[in-house]
Amino acid sequence: MAVPPEPPDEQPPPPPPIEAEGGECPRCGTPYEPFQEYCLECGLRLPVSSGVIPVLATAWRRRVPWYPGDWIWPVIGSLVVAALAAAVAILATTDNGSATKTTAATGPPVPVGTGTIEPPPPAGTNTSSLPTPTIPATTDTTAPAPQPPPPAATELIEWPQGQNGWTIVLVSTPESSGREAATREAQEALAAGLTDVGVLDSSEFSSLHPGYFVVFSGTFNSQSEASAALDTATASYPQAYIRQIVQ
Repeated sequence: MAVPPEPPDEQPPPPPPIEAEGGECPRCGTPYEPFQEYCLECGLRLPVSSGVIPVLATAWRRRVPWYPGDWIWPVIGSLVVAALAAAVAILATTDNGSATKTTAATGPPVPVGTGTIEPPPPAGTNTSSLPTPTIPATTDTTAPAPQPPPPAATELIEWPQGQNGWTIVLVSTPESSGREAATREAQEALAAGLTDVGVLDSSEFSSLHPGYFVVFSGTFNSQSEASAALDTATASYPQAYIRQIVQ
């Protein structure tokens, strides 16, 4: 007796097309997220739609609840292409204008005349009546002879009233010796070639020790000026030194 063949196993119905926003597993009915590859419950490989428009549509739905439809993407693409074409046209126009200005700026310069050139006189013309060019007289550029230095002063000076400064002290004599002794020392300093020589009473100045007649040379505003003149004084008075004078 023949055994009837076993009926073939029933095949599951084909799954319905799945949209990009997700769906349910065709085997166990578990919901899945968009672009999920396997079912987390039974492990079935899930059919996932692909393509540029589905991907863009899913990204839109994730951010904006309202979705106008797939027709929006061709419209946006056309607008982008038109904007790029307009930008390229503007750049091309700008480059063309810049090239024109550069050509005009770097063109060959036009020579400018400096005046009208008189033609030469015709042959046989008497040129004796023409004006003779005047030769300017030369000026003497010789430098004047240097003036001789003024003669050395033969009179003693007084320290300026109310003025503070620096000087070179040549000799200090006690007041007990008298002012005449200091005056003779000052005259000898003038004879030695020193300038601006005078005698002052140290008791009248707070920066000096009282009780002396001081023979000085020069009235300077700074210590550096006095230092520059010290070498001249020490040639005749090796003991000379710089001192500040404060009244």
